[in-house]
Parts: sequence; structure tokens; C-alpha cells
Amino acid sequence: MAADDAATSTQDWEAAGARDASGADAVGTAGASGTSAAVPVIPTLPNLRDLGGHRTTDGRRVRAGILYRSVDLSRVDADGLDVLQGLGIRTVFDLRTAPECEQRPDRLPAGAHRVALDVLRDSQQTAPAQMATFFEDAVKAEEFLGGGRAVEHLAQAYRDIVSLPSALEAYSGYFRGLLAADGSASLVHCTTGKDRTGWAAASLLLTLGVEPDAVMADYLRTNTDLLPALQPVFDQFAEAGGSPEMLRPVLGVREEYLVTALAEADARFGGIEGYMREGLGLSEDELTRLRSLFLEG
Repeated sequence: MAADDAATSTQDWEAAGARDASGADAVGTAGASGTSAAVPVIPTLPNLRDLGGHRTTDGRRVRAGILYRSVDLSRVDADGLDVLQGLGIRTVFDLRTAPECEQRPDRLPAGAHRVALDVLRDSQQTAPAQMATFFEDAVKAEEFLGGGRAVEHLAQAYRDIVSLPSALEAYSGYFRGLLAADGSASLVHCTTGKDRTGWAAASLLLTLGVEPDAVMADYLRTNTDLLPALQPVFDQFAEAGGSPEMLRPVLGVREEYLVTALAEADARFGGIEGYMREGLGLSEDELTRLRSLFLEG
């Protein structure tokens, strides 16, 4: 089960306090690898950030303005679309399932095209389709998520994200799509931009040579950038008699989730380099070009 399949129901992202405490119009974060690039705040598009700005182990820096990540674009308003157009986004990589895309189609900025990459097409789990009912049925939620089962489901989801045939096909298309974009701005997303998108971001940053601790910090940033936007979901669940804490392992991210994905890459492919070459089929020339496109200094 990929939790970002299920993290939203009918609530609007506007419920979030999208600005930081200072009311700034652009945000970035500082970490072990340096400062991530600042991006404009779009209240209807939480969890938006630039993957640029991170330092690599050899002293270079990931270029800003090439790749962004976010939630899906189904709720972004006209002002938000103008901001995305101003960022120069020309390609949108959509990692969602076909039913997700049909239910909430993306709204694209002018001049952009969408690339559909269904990571979980081969998944046998039906949990994502049931999750919307959990928010209204605390008893059913307890049966499925209680007693640590939520974490177990997420762990399996992250193994699937790494090793399912559909996932390998999708992420291969994503990386080759980045190469085809040739340095023009792209955006990658799933539903809430945390699990499938989290792996898309982490695997890229690790391949570029960003320190693992900095990659983990970027991954965990979802908890501060996204969870406030999901407060209506927590409130709805509480009104149905459930404990909001039960949802946190599903709606947020945990260090152990990314560790599970990395362990799966180690077990299946011998590490992130093996994953890129053997799992995704990228050649040494393609990896060299990817680093050339994304790194400076």
C-alpha cells in the first residue's frame, strides 16, 4: 500500500497553513548538504520544493530550477498555475495509478506536457482503494491500521516501489524523461508527493552523490511541508471516533520507510548504483549525462 494513494479525500489543500511562520513567500531548508533552493509558496500545492541546492560528497551542488516535487496538480488554482509557468516547468511526471489520475486529473501550467508513469500498476494490494472509507469508519481503520499494521503495510509498499515490474518500468521512464528534458524544468508528483515521489527524489539525489543524511532530511521534510495540509483529514477521522495518531504512519513519512526501500535496493540490486543500472537499465553514458545535467561546480 502506498500511503500517498490514500492521504486525501475531499478536503482542499487550502486548509493548510502553506506559509511558514514568518509569512515568507518562498521557502528553502538548510541541511547537512547545504541549503535547498527556495521556491514560491503555492497554497493550493503543498509539499512543493526544488530538489536543487544540495551539496554532493565531491563538493559540487545540485542545480536549482531543474526538478521540483509536489502533491498532484488537481487542486492547483489559476494563480498557482501562473507560478508553475513562471518556474518554466515543461514536463510533469505523474506517478499515480490510472484510477487516481481519472479521479483527480492534473491541471497543467501553460506549455507543459504530462508523462504518465504508473508505479503501482502491478500491485496486488487493494488497500489504497479502501482508504477513503477508513477516514469515516474508525472500526475498519483499527482493523487495518491498528497494532502496528500501518507501518507493516507501508514497509511493503516501499519494497513494491523499488522492485515491482511496473515500478521499475515507471522509474526508468522517469529518469530517461529527465534526460530527454535536457535541463528544462520538470515536476514529479504522485498523490501527496511523499512515497512514490519520495523515492523518485531520494534515488536521484543518491545517484548524484548527495550525502545520505541530507537525502533523508529532504525525505522527512514532508512531515513539516505536508501534514499541516492534511489536518482536515485528521479532524474528520477524530469526528468519526478514531485516534488521529493512528493515521500519522500513513499520512506522514518515517525514516524506516526510506531505509526499507534502500534495503530492498541492496537486496535486489546490490545498492543504488545496481538499482539504476540493473533494475532500471540505465547505461553508464546515461548516468554520466544525468550527473552532467544536474550538477554544477
